[in-house]
Amino acid sequence: MRYPPPLQTIALLLLLNPLRVVAQQPDTVPVLPEVKVSVGRSPTALASFGGAVTVVEGTAISRQRLATGLDETLAFVPGVVVSNRWNPSLDQRLIIRGFGARANFGIRGVKVLIDGVPQTLPDGQSQLTNLDLAQLDRVEVLRGAASALHGNAAGGVVSFTSRAAPGDGRVGVEVGTEVGTFDSRRSQLRLTAGGARLRGSLGGSRFITDGFRRQSAAEQRRLTGALDFTLTRQTTFLIRAAWADDPRAENPGALTVAEAVANPGAPAPNNLLRRADKAVTQGQVALGLDHAGRNWNAELRTWFVTRDLDNPLAAPAPAPTTAAEGLWVGIDRRVVGVRSSLTRRFVGGGRVTGGIDLQRGRDDRINRRHLAGVPTGEPLLDQRETVTELGGFAQADLPLVRGFAFRAGLRRDAVRFRVADRLTTSQGGSRTLSATTAHLGLTWRSTVTTAWLSRATSFETPTTTELANRPDGTTGLNHDLDPQRSRSVEAGLRTTALGMAIEVAGWHTRTRQAITPFQEVGGRSFFINAGVTRSRGAELSWRAPIGAGLLALASYTLTDATFRDFERTTADTTVSFSGNRIAGVPRHQLRFGVRGAVGRLVLDVDHALLSSQFADDANLIEVPGWDAGITGLRVSTRLRQGPQRFLAPFVAIQNLWGRDVIGSVTVNGAFGRVMEPSPGRVVSVGVVVGGR
Repeated sequence: MRYPPPLQTIALLLLLNPLRVVAQQPDTVPVLPEVKVSVGRSPTALASFGGAVTVVEGTAISRQRLATGLDETLAFVPGVVVSNRWNPSLDQRLIIRGFGARANFGIRGVKVLIDGVPQTLPDGQSQLTNLDLAQLDRVEVLRGAASALHGNAAGGVVSFTSRAAPGDGRVGVEVGTEVGTFDSRRSQLRLTAGGARLRGSLGGSRFITDGFRRQSAAEQRRLTGALDFTLTRQTTFLIRAAWADDPRAENPGALTVAEAVANPGAPAPNNLLRRADKAVTQGQVALGLDHAGRNWNAELRTWFVTRDLDNPLAAPAPAPTTAAEGLWVGIDRRVVGVRSSLTRRFVGGGRVTGGIDLQRGRDDRINRRHLAGVPTGEPLLDQRETVTELGGFAQADLPLVRGFAFRAGLRRDAVRFRVADRLTTSQGGSRTLSATTAHLGLTWRSTVTTAWLSRATSFETPTTTELANRPDGTTGLNHDLDPQRSRSVEAGLRTTALGMAIEVAGWHTRTRQAITPFQEVGGRSFFINAGVTRSRGAELSWRAPIGAGLLALASYTLTDATFRDFERTTADTTVSFSGNRIAGVPRHQLRFGVRGAVGRLVLDVDHALLSSQFADDANLIEVPGWDAGITGLRVSTRLRQGPQRFLAPFVAIQNLWGRDVIGSVTVNGAFGRVMEPSPGRVVSVGVVVGGR
């Protein structure tokens, strides 16, 4: 008898439980006092942190294979939706409690850090170009408004920490290779060396694919380096360097509903006609100093980023033009920044934290026509865009009585945009967008349980791209697009009672002047402010051992995100979207699975269900959910060839039952082009070899 896919998955999970397993345990339920987080701008025990935080560590990042995307790494983080577009020209869609839903490329509304260095630009746009998941040791995800600590575009925080090199004086080598569906090939290398005071690592990776859709081939190269020098027992100096080269990242574009049903592997016609693509080269160097004294903690980071982008879009070139001519965008970017924080601890558990953040970015932007990806003619736009972000904050944590503690924080930010037009003298100008944000929280802690109640405000400016894409086609800044400002209330509880790790949280966020895309044309989005939006919901995370070496996991997210006051006026009519659901935000997300060792095999099985979502503000195009859901299966083993050498082959299958699903949407895509299909079954096999 052939059972439906969800029953097959449940049966597969149940079969794992009675099997005799060995003592190998890739994941265990943590004891709260042993876990520390840094997303609060100072090292804090998770048991004392009054906010919704999830920590992903060790093998849970790569999940028994070569690391691929955030959708797998953050799979069991509640409140977070990571949609894989299967489009190499665009980052994965990352949404935390509704923040980031408007991003049709890149990441918006979420602060991203790697080793304490922001990957979020001064204007609030985040990019993952410098990220190589294979080199990571842990990921911290703070869900909820965090502008009082992190400034602009901090509706949530995702902080990545690199793997530290062992300090035993030996040289370590780790090599991995993987091949899979769509002629995909990935290889990666990691070298480590160092002693007690000086430790370093060098990692590299290369990924090539033909893509599951036509016009979706890509090549990515990554190189990262880390050097840690222990100056004293309390003080460490660090150097981080990253280089990325993506010479090819074809953009297949979004499809209409009819096109997605007829042939989900086809590209959008204009993306194929105009050869939409992207080539990026990016480098970053960062210096840091960490001090952990008896009563003081200090962190200092300074960095420099360079990025060169050639981006032939599927958007049509301005008239007069031919059908084959598209709009080409070139950006030469330079970013410098400093980030600092200082914490003073007092007898009795109180502490005060303060800091200053400064970041300045400069983009030289040129728009031209292009024919088949080759820029032609004179510039249509030639301007320098400069953004400077300056913010300072202070936060106090005060212990009260009977396990209660109080937290209060305040921050002031100013973001200055300046545009200098090199083609004319009549355009350009500047804008300074500022905000004061605050946080208040009450936390109660017992031996195994922490509960909290908090209220916070946040703000988010438009990005330079959003300000530069003026609906009337002129150059300069869009002075009609304003920052969005939010107020959030959150209550939650986490516990390790009965040997389980459980976290439950609920939130309510109200946003004024919400930045929303009103149209996307061939990869170019245009934005306006909605009046008021509301996002509210609940999250559940659960982990429990179900046998020696087996761990059961589940997460659920309910998000109710709607427009409360939003009218759009055109030349001859006014349309109200009040009461409509916000596009790109699914209402329900559920995932459950099992990880563990069965004999010599390490298994990782999960099943995900996603409800429907709307792709437009009018709620006329509803993208179907995943119905019975999709299953992921990863199987690996580790064969020892000596005390310090191993061979670890693996097999990974995404969408085990080969279901047809829509992985993501392009919000308000022109002419109904909103569907971003996912492939059916995707299989990859590989091996990792290591030794010291």
